Amino acid sequence: MGHNRSLPEHLQAVGITKRYGGVDALKGANFSLRTGEVHALVGENGAGKSTLARILAGSTRADSGAISIYGAPVEIATPLDAQRLGIGIIYQELDLFPNLTAGENMVIGNLHFREGRLVNFRRMEEFCRPFLRQVGLSCGIRQTVAALSIGQMQLLAIARALSMDARILLMDEPTSSLFDDAAERLFGLIAALKQRGVSTVYVSHKMDEIFRICDRATVLRDGETIGTVEMAGASVNQLIRMMVGRELPITARAARRVAGETVLAAEKMSTAKLKNVSFELRRGEVLGIAGLVGSGRSELGAALFGIDRIKSGTLCVQGKLHSPRSPRDAMASGIGLLPEDRRLQGLMMRMSVLENATLAVLPKISGLGFIHLRQEFSIVGPVARQLALNCPSTAVPVSQLSGGNQQKVLLARWLLLNPTVLFLDDPTRGIDIGAKQDIYRLIDELAAGGKAIILVSSELPELLRCCDRILVLNEGRVTAHYDARDATQEQIMSAATNAEVRA
Repeated sequence: MGHNRSLPEHLQAVGITKRYGGVDALKGANFSLRTGEVHALVGENGAGKSTLARILAGSTRADSGAISIYGAPVEIATPLDAQRLGIGIIYQELDLFPNLTAGENMVIGNLHFREGRLVNFRRMEEFCRPFLRQVGLSCGIRQTVAALSIGQMQLLAIARALSMDARILLMDEPTSSLFDDAAERLFGLIAALKQRGVSTVYVSHKMDEIFRICDRATVLRDGETIGTVEMAGASVNQLIRMMVGRELPITARAARRVAGETVLAAEKMSTAKLKNVSFELRRGEVLGIAGLVGSGRSELGAALFGIDRIKSGTLCVQGKLHSPRSPRDAMASGIGLLPEDRRLQGLMMRMSVLENATLAVLPKISGLGFIHLRQEFSIVGPVARQLALNCPSTAVPVSQLSGGNQQKVLLARWLLLNPTVLFLDDPTRGIDIGAKQDIYRLIDELAAGGKAIILVSSELPELLRCCDRILVLNEGRVTAHYDARDATQEQIMSAATNAEVRA
């Protein structure tokens, strides 16, 4: 990287501790950030990365420890304190107001935007536009955030932080919902900010990104700082060993024979977003869905799961014509959906792990209006072990789990319901390398057991690793269809960025 080690320490955090109930999220963690560097914060899910980032951003208060900026001690009790100190954060689970417009989200609480008594849209436009352009987001400032895709929301959150003149930018899994083209734009943006002396803390599980854009990496494990390494002299294996405390074998895909009958067939299916989509899915097969943000990947799941109405064309499930009118209708026909946004669309964050896992099978474990608790515990235990779910107890609120373990709770719900077709919408988004291997293993096991799986992913290597065939979408249309053994990342990207329909 050729990074200048003589640059001053921009920020230092020493002896940071944080407890949630009986769980230590951070145990005396240390972290330092140089001026104008990109510094990775890495570790397995639950290592304390997001907790440390939230403490630096003022949204969580540490129990003890000290933070200094350019050697001067600072108190960061609130997000406003952080903003005044030039610290901005882009959360993995975005903190935008969905019912407000893009412009309103950027200016609310922004110390750099002078508000008058009345809303002045021209002044708001002049303020917001340069930052939206900088991140490559073309939406209008009056567009409601709820109408944006999760990838577009992420870009809006970055634009908002930049508009607050952040000199330290904390990014928690910023590319977890971005396809390659948007991720490339983000990397260019980080490089430009670096030239301007902005320091970036980059929380990520994606090793290729970390080695490409970061100068140093600090590894956390079980709430403690294991060490900091210069990227120029580090290796992937070294980082993984520091993260997990052991060698972690990267598994190749198990050989599969796909000879099952067709369980799902769409013929020229159209919805408000999809246009004449046709494909077949067989038992024991994993069909990958690739495409840019907004290409219709999630909308395909919404159509199959009865969320979006099918306007024309046909859908056959296990040989019968089917047009699901609701998620309940889709579930009754054997279709399950793991949504892209686990917090907003999947989990009840205040409910326990046990309650979240069994939501879809309550009729099976209840009678006369009462849930049979012993039966509930007995069915969740084996599934939790199968998923390698890591939590102190199934009685804890799901909000206390790491992102990877929250995703496993959602997967547990579908394993208990046992659908024939399972639509997984970006299931490894924001998940560490160990939990990813668990989910890849699970996908292999489910396919081997005869499940038909549709896998949406923003990561092309993941699609090539897990899938038998890959369908590419662009603006709601199928632009290509590949056998995964023969496909290349370049071919998939080409089809994803080109609206011409090809055979």
